[in-house]
Amino acid sequence: MSKPSKDTAAPAGERIAKVMARAGLCSRRDAERWIAEGRVAINGKTLTTPAMTVTAADIVQVNGQPLPVKEPARLWRYHKPEGLVVSHRDEKDRPTVFQRLPETMPRVVSIGRLDIATEGLLLLTNDGELARLLELPATGWVRRYRIRAYGSIDEARLKTLADGITVEGVRYGPIEARLDKVQGGNVWLSFALREGKNREIKKVCEHLGLKVNRLIRIAFGPFQLGDLKRGEVDEIAAKVIAEQLGAGRPGAADMKGWAGKKSTAEKHAHRRRKV
Repeated sequence: MSKPSKDTAAPAGERIAKVMARAGLCSRRDAERWIAEGRVAINGKTLTTPAMTVTAADIVQVNGQPLPVKEPARLWRYHKPEGLVVSHRDEKDRPTVFQRLPETMPRVVSIGRLDIATEGLLLLTNDGELARLLELPATGWVRRYRIRAYGSIDEARLKTLADGITVEGVRYGPIEARLDKVQGGNVWLSFALREGKNREIKKVCEHLGLKVNRLIRIAFGPFQLGDLKRGEVDEIAAKVIAEQLGAGRPGAADMKGWAGKKSTAEKHAHRRRKV
């Protein structure tokens, strides 16, 4: 039997979770959970596994509704206050970031997370694939933090973090650390790191004999917290995003075609909304 020609071969598809994430409905992880809960159907048949590839010819429904038409990817800076959970649904019924966002915003997901006690810059996007791309350590973007901690430390010991450190069996990558000032029984530090593992800064500081009592993220890659006030949201222009993911940067191929798009993000660049 002869092989089918390129013209007659079945069109290439994408995994269903990826398609749902790109539509801005949820993250890939949430998509897999929704599938397990029986909330997703393809061509009228309820899906039971995320190991399914779909094409543009397939009809995908979530909760009985067709997938929304995909909007251009958009990105926001948000100044997360302390006391909010970065989750769409919290088992302990604590207030979440997403409950505090303006009603005019589309459904968004966070790029990475900040724990409930951490404040500062949180990036939000309507594109689950963009979120996955930017939160990967391989993307190489540095996360910068200001830290207030109880205890004492000197520059010499902080410099040892530049080679990475193992704490309780967990290996953390290189950290650029600086002592900014001493204030009573506290020290103010600046940390720059690329991995951002769960509770990394607090665990590293505890290992150094410090107890963190305030943690503020001030930058994520090229995006800065700047003078954004607590609870404020600031949309970033699509052109700026495209420039930051230009040729030669990790993930650039995934962002092909962003530059020059006349999206809502560009038309309303840097519009701020008070939460």
